[in-house]
Amino acid sequence: RMDQALLLVLNELPEQGLRLATLSGSCHQCLYQFLAFVPPSNRSLRAPGTVSVMVDTQHPLTLRLSGSLADRELCKIQYHFGEFGNYSLVVKTLNTSTKIVSCDLVINEGPINSYLPILFAFLVYMGLFAILIVGHLSMKINPVRNWVYKTLNPRETDRLINSELGSPNAADSASSDPTPPLWSTAHRQRLRSLDTFRGLSLIIMVFVNYGGGKYWFFKHESWNGKLHFTPSLFSRFVFIMGTSILLSLSSMLRWGSSKQKVLRKILWRSFLLILLGIVVVNPNYCLGPLSWDTLRIPGVLQRLGVTYLVVAALELLFIKPGAESGTLETPCPALQDVLPYWPQWICILTLEVVWLCLTFMLPVPGCPRGYLGPGGIGDFGNYSNCTGGAAGYIDRLLLGEEHIYQHPSSNVIYRTTMPYDPEGILGTINSIFMAFLGLQAGKILLFYRNQHKQILCRFIIWSIVMGVISAVLTKCSKEEGFIPINKNLWSISYVTTTSCFAFILLSLMYYLVDVKRLWSGAPFFYPGMNSILVYIGHEVFENYFPFKWKMQDTQSHAEHLTQNLTATTLWVIISYLLYRRRIFWKI
Repeated sequence: RMDQALLLVLNELPEQGLRLATLSGSCHQCLYQFLAFVPPSNRSLRAPGTVSVMVDTQHPLTLRLSGSLADRELCKIQYHFGEFGNYSLVVKTLNTSTKIVSCDLVINEGPINSYLPILFAFLVYMGLFAILIVGHLSMKINPVRNWVYKTLNPRETDRLINSELGSPNAADSASSDPTPPLWSTAHRQRLRSLDTFRGLSLIIMVFVNYGGGKYWFFKHESWNGKLHFTPSLFSRFVFIMGTSILLSLSSMLRWGSSKQKVLRKILWRSFLLILLGIVVVNPNYCLGPLSWDTLRIPGVLQRLGVTYLVVAALELLFIKPGAESGTLETPCPALQDVLPYWPQWICILTLEVVWLCLTFMLPVPGCPRGYLGPGGIGDFGNYSNCTGGAAGYIDRLLLGEEHIYQHPSSNVIYRTTMPYDPEGILGTINSIFMAFLGLQAGKILLFYRNQHKQILCRFIIWSIVMGVISAVLTKCSKEEGFIPINKNLWSISYVTTTSCFAFILLSLMYYLVDVKRLWSGAPFFYPGMNSILVYIGHEVFENYFPFKWKMQDTQSHAEHLTQNLTATTLWVIISYLLYRRRIFWKI
């Protein structure tokens, strides 16, 4: 099977059988797990005792062989097996007098290169990208452009060109683009970099949710772990939601909406997000019709709804006159995007103090105070039922075990048995902090509009500050820090680390898309304009053709990758067609 190799153990020791145990290299402070018993060799037939087992290929493994009688360790081997490889482990005595045992690993059949489909897919998409670039450059040639204009509907073509590239005529641009133009005195244009940022995060999230080609590195870490782009996708989405909150509230207040009307809109949108998350996008549907007995209460949209409610309401409550137009006067102009918002910062820091107190001081039955581990076989099996510490305990206490996620990522490596929800109650506090940092990015864009150097410098400064905080909290270590990076817990270090990279990515996109205009943001701009529709749609139609079909070989990365990339590409095309027809689903 995928992520497995075949291991044949040959025991040439006549006296005793062997116990084979394994330990994954990604399992921190774990117990060895018994894998198989290897019988002793048969002297009369001169045949070794044999047993065949499947071993994991995702991470390096430590194989431990011990005697079945005295349980004395005979040998230990560390090796990273290759996918679909065929191996033999030969155990024999080198010297009969000293009874020195040797364990030799032999490769019977080499593993396959399972990464070739990724290389092929990359080349295909780069080829398509090159064709689009050539087509775009060809449109700059007058004869080619004139021919295209004559072929297509002239009015629709002009409207598309004006909306994509901007019209030299301000009136035409305003009439053709459904969004207000950028940084002008009369009206403001939508920042394409924000939608591009959101769309990029969303499309990669869709690809990963569809399976990511069944590659292990597209999955979330079992518990603590270094960040690749997969576990930071949701956090980036929360970050850019915070940025959009500030710009959206400023726009509504600038156009004369009262605070009461804006608050009603905030409450309604939060309610719809939570409702859609519980009723429509619910992974427990696989257990049958929707039932309260198995209904999962937390979830991605639910967390987005609560986070949006808190951050937007907090900003609306303390917003000052002039803030909506970016003209707020402050004693220190260099900090005009920070100092006037000290009440919001106090509220957010208070929430973080609550998170710290609950996480490290709340008594959890049967668990040490401040436990941040996965439970199961982690920590040498001493706290097997303590998955998530206080975060897991609060969810199980307030929501009930049947109403939270039943298959957390920790159960694969750490063999946990307790349900744990990565979108639980306690972690929502830190998602609010993440959105507030995104809101801070929006303040920078609002207060320093047209000052591109100031905006980019401040993005970089915030990135450095968050990176330094992360280095202190984690001690630049995966497991030994004060608060390790952990997506399941949404730890503070996870938020500061992902926000560090979010500021860097946003600054890069802002520079390329909105400052230098070297990139239009396509194709990620289009799903970013219809993010709710794409996210809910990909969840609802996940098991329908053409997003999914019966495969010939379910153990082939190539087939899974083809299916997942096809489904993801279809959502990009759908979002582009909706953009062309000016269809945007907003809640």
